[in-house]
Amino acid sequence: MVRSTRSKRFNQRRRTRKDLLEGAARLLKEGRKPSLEDVAEEALVSRATAYRYFPGVEALLAEAVVDVAVSEASELFGNETSDDPVIRLQHVDDMLHKSIVENENSLRIVLAHSLERRAKEGLEQDAPVRQNRRTPLIEAALAPAREQLDVNQYEDLTSALALILGTEAMMVFRDVLQLDYEKAREVKRWAIRALVDAAMQGDGMPTNRTLSKQARTKQ
Repeated sequence: MVRSTRSKRFNQRRRTRKDLLEGAARLLKEGRKPSLEDVAEEALVSRATAYRYFPGVEALLAEAVVDVAVSEASELFGNETSDDPVIRLQHVDDMLHKSIVENENSLRIVLAHSLERRAKEGLEQDAPVRQNRRTPLIEAALAPAREQLDVNQYEDLTSALALILGTEAMMVFRDVLQLDYEKAREVKRWAIRALVDAAMQGDGMPTNRTLSKQARTKQ
């Protein structure tokens, strides 16, 4: 019961955060440069609530730009005919890759603000510091193959894909590995296929029991 209450509360806070981003996006499309108070009014929340989710208007507007650039799953797969999870996931990556390339500066600002807030406020946050855009897209891409995966395989695959389909992976490619955009895309496509193949073949994450057996075999 406690877990369910926490889950409902978190989902409500995530929706409130999304409302603020959508409110900011509407004002930006009107050619305005809104204040945080303007966005709060547009989203029908209090000024105090807006400040609970965003430290300032710069962070909010930077993420609103990104939010507009990322397609919803219904839009991305509305006319999709393929049931191949690899092809569908590549569509997700193509869209996110384009969004990252075109909005890299804004995304770096979003990352910087979220990391700074997490460092200041600790792990227990009253409100989410990031908007989860990638998981709904990954789940939509995997939908035709959902029945072929057990619960653990599906959850592990979804989580692993979230690591490589997003801003953080691109920052590793660009800043740490010094790869250009095209090479980064090649690596991501390889990783997508490798992860899907492993999951479909039943090669999920090893359990504690499996690890113990492997350790005994090596002894």
